[in-house]
Parts: sequence; structure tokens; C-alpha cells
Amino acid sequence: MKLLVLLLLPCLSLSEVVPGFAKCNQFFLKNDPPQFTPQWGKSVKEICQCVWDETDQQKYLYATLYNTALKIPIYSAYVFGSESVGRCDVWYIEPQLDDANGEPCMAPKGRKTINNQAVNSDYEKQDPNKPSYDKGHLYPVQHTYDHISMLATSTLTNAAPQESVFNRGEWKKHEAAVITDLGSCTEAYVVTGVVPETNIKLKKVTVSKYYWRATCCLKKPQLIGKGYFGPDNNGKVQTLSITALQTQLEKDYKIKNIKIFPSIPPGYKRPLTGGCN
Repeated sequence: MKLLVLLLLPCLSLSEVVPGFAKCNQFFLKNDPPQFTPQWGKSVKEICQCVWDETDQQKYLYATLYNTALKIPIYSAYVFGSESVGRCDVWYIEPQLDDANGEPCMAPKGRKTINNQAVNSDYEKQDPNKPSYDKGHLYPVQHTYDHISMLATSTLTNAAPQESVFNRGEWKKHEAAVITDLGSCTEAYVVTGVVPETNIKLKKVTVSKYYWRATCCLKKPQLIGKGYFGPDNNGKVQTLSITALQTQLEKDYKIKNIKIFPSIPPGYKRPLTGGCN
């Protein structure tokens, strides 16, 4: 029956609110989520994003730390791939964020009032006298590796408002450049997040001050890390070390001791510069 539903709704995705990322920690380097304790308390939820596969089994594709108060993700973490499929932009919400006993399957809004997450209408009928915002993917379609992983990105728990000009311009170029940069890695882990601009709202959804991304390339005997954020003051994407990115995030999130990639796998060495932690 679940497979039939997926065939009838080809952009249907599924996810679960799972404390501690217990079902999807494989999307973090050495199964270790970022050392990252935001100040928002109970409004922060850990989501394992997945879909039904062709054998009617849940297949987990990435992990998201979501803020139900700001109604945007804090970050999404995934194992890097390279897009080889078409794109589907039918967007769904996570029922379990508003009902702990709700179905894990992503679904349209339906009749129920949604309090803890964004919905499509939050991005519609924007003020023409203000900047236009897209649903900006944290786990982007360009970095997926098959049709199922592409489907799983089409959830509003994996998106935050991103200025349209930046999303379709400099950030899109950056995402393409990451594909080239990580193409020779044996394996690569990525964490993409947003820093909220808490005083600016798109209806009830908090606008992002900027997007950031951290990549960790496994290429024995070393781990090669890079950090990015944008837009900077010039509307560009800035490249920096993981250490510098963590320092920037500590300042903007107003928290201490952020480690995006806390652990080093056995057999790898930390370079003097350009490492993943």
C-alpha cells in the first residue's frame, strides 16, 4: 500500500521526528552529529528525512535539526552525491511536528491547523515592494544522487527563505562548485545551515540572515574541510576554514564551542590547516 501511494504521488516524501538522530546518524562524519547546542530549547527537533523505496521500505536520506519557533531548519546534514535525475518541487510538511502521534509520512497541509512549521502559503503573495524570497534548499537537489534522494529534499523542513536573486545566482554557482570540489573524495559529508535574521519575517517564517555550509572530504590519509557562507556584505559566497566558520557561527548564534565535525575517523590525520575540525 505504501509503495502504491508513492507511485500515485511521485513527489511524496517521509520523515520522522527522532530524538538524537537515532535512525539517521550515518549522515554525520563518524556517526557524530555537530556539537551544537542552540538556545531555543524545546523548539528544536531532530528529524530523520526519508522516503518509501521500491521495496516498500523506509529509506533514510539525510538529517535535519529544525526550529519549530522560527519555522526554519537550523541545519541539514547529508552524504554528498551528484545529481543525475530530474527535479520535483511538490512541497510537503512534517505531520509529527504538530502532532506527536501523527503519521510519519509527509503530506499536504490538509484541514489541520499548522503551528510549528512553514507551509507553502507563507511563501506566496509576497510584498512586491520588498525583496523576493525562494524556498532555499539546505540539502540541494544538485547534491543528491538518485531519484529517491531528490524527492526527499522537497520538504519545507529542509528549506528557509532565501533572497531569490542570491538563491538563483551566487548560491547556485556555489553549489555547482562544491560538486567539482568534492568529486574526487572517497566520501564526503556536508552540513548546511542558516543563521536567522530574527527581526525579519516572511509571514510567520523567519528569514535567514545568511546560509552556511561545511564540507568534509575523506581522502586518505587526510580529511580536507572547507567552510562557506553567504551572502556576505558584497552579496557573494565567502570561503573560509571550518575553524573560522565555527567562530563566525558562535558569534552569530551567540553560543560557544561549536564543532560541526566533532570526530575524526580512524586512519585519517588532521592537516595543520584546512582540516574538518
